[in-house]
Amino acid sequence: MFKVTRVNENRLDIEMSGRLDSALMEKALDELVDKSEGIEKGRMLYDIVDYNLPSFGAIGIELSRFPSMFALMKKFDRVAVLTDEAWLKMASEIEGALYPGLEIKAFARDQKKAAEAWFSS
Repeated sequence: MFKVTRVNENRLDIEMSGRLDSALMEKALDELVDKSEGIEKGRMLYDIVDYNLPSFGAIGIELSRFPSMFALMKKFDRVAVLTDEAWLKMASEIEGALYPGLEIKAFARDQKKAAEAWFSS
């Protein structure tokens, strides 16, 4: 499952669980682009409920859209990742180094209020 919710004019919430196949990845990326329309200096709350590696087809879809995803991420300046997996916390913060002007910070899943407070700090 990959669910994108537009919370307000500059925030998206994403909830992900399970394994993404190529069809679901394509739909998810389309939804992400659509719902981020008009966002500037945005915030994204990414809740990883249950992580499974995506299929090879899904990875191919994501890689084929890397240029457009890179442009999309320029609309955001802060991303909070909620996960209980230590390696995902580290990987998400390392990913933040790939996007100039984007700060990614990881939180435990039970720290949603702290993540939202970080958006305003």
